[in-house]
Amino acid sequence: MKNLLFPLVIVLFFSTIATAQDIEYTVANIPAELKENANAVVRLDQKNIVIASRKSMVVTTKRVVTVLNESGLSYMDLSEYFSGKERIKSIEAQFYNAFGKEIKKVKRKDFKENSVSEGSIISDNKLLHYDYTPVEYPFTVVFLSESETSNTAFMPRWFAVPGFSASVEKSNITIKVPSDLGFKYKESNIEGNPNITKEVKGDGVSFTANNMAAYKREDYSPSLDSYIPNVIMGLDFFHLEGVDGVATNWKDFGTWMYSNLLKGTEEIPLETQNKIKALIGDEKDPLKKAKIVYKYVQDKTRYISIQLGIGGWKPMLAKDVDRLGYGDCKALTNYTKALLEVVNVPSYYTIIYGDRQKRDLNQDFVSIQGNHAILGVPVDNKMYWLECTNQKTPFGYQGDFTDNRLALVIKPEGGEIMRTKEYPALENTQISKGNYIVDGQGNVSGTIQIKSKGTQYDNKFMYENSSNDDLVKFYKKYFWNISNLKIKKINMLNNREDIEFSEDIAIEALDYAKPTNGRMIFALNLYNQMGEIPQRYRQRNNPFEVSRGFYDYDEITIDLPKGYVVEAKPENVTIKTDFGEYKTELVMVTESQIVYKRTYQSNPGSYDKKDYENFRKFKEQIAKSDNAKIALVKNQ
Repeated sequence: MKNLLFPLVIVLFFSTIATAQDIEYTVANIPAELKENANAVVRLDQKNIVIASRKSMVVTTKRVVTVLNESGLSYMDLSEYFSGKERIKSIEAQFYNAFGKEIKKVKRKDFKENSVSEGSIISDNKLLHYDYTPVEYPFTVVFLSESETSNTAFMPRWFAVPGFSASVEKSNITIKVPSDLGFKYKESNIEGNPNITKEVKGDGVSFTANNMAAYKREDYSPSLDSYIPNVIMGLDFFHLEGVDGVATNWKDFGTWMYSNLLKGTEEIPLETQNKIKALIGDEKDPLKKAKIVYKYVQDKTRYISIQLGIGGWKPMLAKDVDRLGYGDCKALTNYTKALLEVVNVPSYYTIIYGDRQKRDLNQDFVSIQGNHAILGVPVDNKMYWLECTNQKTPFGYQGDFTDNRLALVIKPEGGEIMRTKEYPALENTQISKGNYIVDGQGNVSGTIQIKSKGTQYDNKFMYENSSNDDLVKFYKKYFWNISNLKIKKINMLNNREDIEFSEDIAIEALDYAKPTNGRMIFALNLYNQMGEIPQRYRQRNNPFEVSRGFYDYDEITIDLPKGYVVEAKPENVTIKTDFGEYKTELVMVTESQIVYKRTYQSNPGSYDKKDYENFRKFKEQIAKSDNAKIALVKNQ
C-alpha cells in the first residue's frame, strides 16, 4: 500500500505545480471588465530601475500581455533599443495559449538585431527584436529583459495604461537612486485615482496601477497622455554620451546645452563667409538679411537625420554642413545660426516638440525634452521662428508642425521657455470666390479661385510641384460631393512673401442636377461641403479637443438653367455656439442668378466630454446646411 501511495503523491504534487502554472496565464482568469473595449490585456508590467551612480542605470523588465486579437499585436513589444553606451544583459520570451499551456520559448539567440539607420536617418542605435506570428488568438506572451547604460539623461516614463484599447491588471515601476543625484518626478492625472498607489522610500519611489479598464479611442480625443495617469522622472545631475549634465532649472540647463553641445560648432569657412557677405551687400535691415541667409540655406542644403552618439543631441559642425550640403534639424538650425552671425544677425537655437498634434515642453519639469530644433530670430521685439529642414517653407512660417507650443530657447546666458507663434482662427483663412452654371440637362461647369493663409496654407502649398495626376486625385477627393467630376484646369500660385497659396480651378460634371419630371434638385454648395459628422456615442468617455481653428468664406455666383424657375430654396442659416459660428445667405440677383454666401469659423479649444453631443450636433447642422438643396421647376 505504501509503495502505491508514494508515486501517487508525487504525481499529484507535480500535477498541482503544472496546474498552478497553467492557471497563471489562462485567459479565462481575466476579469470581464478588463476585456471590454480591449484588444490586449497587460497582465503584469513590472519595471525596476536601479541607478547606482551618475553613469550607471540598470532597467529590469517583466511584461505579461494577453493579446486578444490582431489589433492587439503592437502591445507585445518584444524589443529593446541599444547603442554604444547601452548593453542588453538578457532578453527572452515565452508564449502560452488561451489555456495557459506553453507553445513557444524564445532565447536571446532567436532575437534579431537591426540597425535603426534607414533612408535619410543615420543612427548608431540598434534594435533587438523578435517577430512573432500567432497561429491563434488569444495568446499570452511573457517578455523578460535586463539592460544597463551609462546614459542617465533619460528615464522611462510610466503610464498606467500603454495606449488605447489596452487594459491593465497590474503595472508597477520602482526606482532606486542615490540622493545626491537630485531624483525628481512629476505625477499627472493620478491624484484621487483609487486604482493607483504610490510608495515613497528613502532611496526612491514606486507606483502601482491595478485593474485599469481600457480607454476607447473616440473622435476628437486629445493625446492619451493628457488625461491618463502617468509619471515623468529625471535627475538634476545626469550623464549623456560621455558628458555630465545639469538640469536643476531651465536657465542652468540652457547654459549646459550651450557650453557642451553648441559652443565650438559654429565655424564657417572663409570662402562661405565672403559669399554670404556678398549676397547681403549693403543691406542693413536685419530681417531682410535673415531672409537672404534663410534662402541660401534652403537652396544649398537637404535634410538627413543623424543620431550618432552625442550627435543625437549635439549638432554636427557647421563647416561640415557647409561642405557636405546636408544635416539634420540640429545641424541645419546651427548652420543657419552660424551664417547669421557672419552678418551680425543674432539668433537662438531652440528645442521643441515637432508634431501635427501640439505638444508643449513640460515647463515644470527640467530635463532633456523635445524631438526637433528650430531657430528663433529676434527682430524689433518680435521673434521669427525658422524651420531650417524644409526647402519650401516660407521665412518665418511654422504651420501646424511647431505652432503655438512651449519651446526651450538656448541663449549664451542660459535657457528660456518661450511659446511659438499661435495662428488664431481668423488668420487660418480660406477665401473662395467662383461661379458655376447648370444647363438644361443638369450638367454643371464652373471655376473657383481659392486663397489660403495661416495653417490652411500648410494644407495646400506642398501640392505646388505635384504631378497633374496627383493633383487630379487630390481635387476629386477635395470636391468629394461632385459625381462624374472632370478637372478642366489647375493653376497654382505660391506667394511665399505674403504666405498665401492661390488655386484657380475649372471643373465640369454630368448629371449634377439631372431633370426629373420637369424638375431639378441640387445642392447649392458645390465647392466646399463639409461631409464629416463626428461619431455619435451612447456614452462619451474621453474629453475632446479642437486643436486649431479656421475661417472659411465662400461667395459663389450660380447661373440657373434657362426655362427653369425657383420652386423652393433653402432659408438663410445662422448658428452660433462656443465651438464656432456658421452662416449662409442666398441673394437672388435675378430670376436666373443666385449668389450663395457661406461663412464658417471653427474655434479651437479643449472641452469636457459632457459637451461632446452639443459639438456633434453643431457639426451635423453644418453638414445638413451644406447639403441644402434648391428645387427648380420648368417654366410652362
